[in-house]
Amino acid sequence: MHPLLRAAADRQCGLVTATDAYRAGYQVEEVRRLCSSGQWKRLRRGIYVPADTLADVEAAGRRYQLDCLAVLLSTDRRSTALSHTSAARLSGLHVDRRSGGDIRLTDPHHNRAGRGFRVTRSPLEADEISTLGSFRLTTPARTLVDGAREWPLEDAVVAIDAALLKGRTTRDSLTSAVARARLWPGGRRAERALTLADGRAESPLETRGRLRLIGAGLAPDDLQVEIRVDGRLVAVADAWYEAAAVAIEFDGRIKYTDPWRGRSPEQVLWEEKRREDDVRALDIGVARIVDADVGSRWPATEAHLRRLLGRAGPTNRRFTATPRERGVHRTG
Repeated sequence: MHPLLRAAADRQCGLVTATDAYRAGYQVEEVRRLCSSGQWKRLRRGIYVPADTLADVEAAGRRYQLDCLAVLLSTDRRSTALSHTSAARLSGLHVDRRSGGDIRLTDPHHNRAGRGFRVTRSPLEADEISTLGSFRLTTPARTLVDGAREWPLEDAVVAIDAALLKGRTTRDSLTSAVARARLWPGGRRAERALTLADGRAESPLETRGRLRLIGAGLAPDDLQVEIRVDGRLVAVADAWYEAAAVAIEFDGRIKYTDPWRGRSPEQVLWEEKRREDDVRALDIGVARIVDADVGSRWPATEAHLRRLLGRAGPTNRRFTATPRERGVHRTG
């Protein structure tokens, strides 16, 4: 490959454009022969990738990224940026695993739809665009708000909670993005999602569980509450009810199948049991909620919680309950 073409491919995750090839001295016939021989693969009109590069990309599970960049290059417009679910996936924001469909882009000047992609005309300021290597995409705040205008409410709140927990954006940035989009289609949906978000949630289950509690009129008093005895940390309640002294633990399966901090599943299970025993010994009510409890088993779960919350809390409290300002992002 010509050095000029190789340099272009290196800048573009292995992709080359027809313009790149012609600048390097390739003729139209040469490009056609490279494609007909199988040495190059045509991804879109005027967008190519060497066959060995494509094989490596697919083996690494990065085909979606390559397709997004191919679409972006094919638009050939500096005002266009990858957006919505596409920007969320590329920038590592939480996206519901059921999400799919067209590659999404936004441009302030025009709409366009083509094979496997859709460009939405929408205002897009320079400070709402970020770069990630070869990609031009909307910032996390703009991406989340655009997504929240279309996604189911629960999915939007989960994504916002996760982004806040990881420090990918701030509530102030989201508030500004929501205010800008308030009168756009779905703007009120995004506003509702932000109102329900709380960046202290440490897992999607915690977010979904909190929404269930709110919907049942059982909104907790606080989240991520440290239970201490004589200054010693006994436990952290994912959700806390002060009057009844009830702690809720959202118990995701991943805690046991993929433990963090180098622990074995057996060690995690033992530590969880000891911790719960210590909490119950303080006359604190404990409810463990798993994925199924916020789904098909919710009516039974809600009834159990109402019984637990109907009890009188301990009159002589041997513990303190203090909410944390931030949740903990566990990376393994």
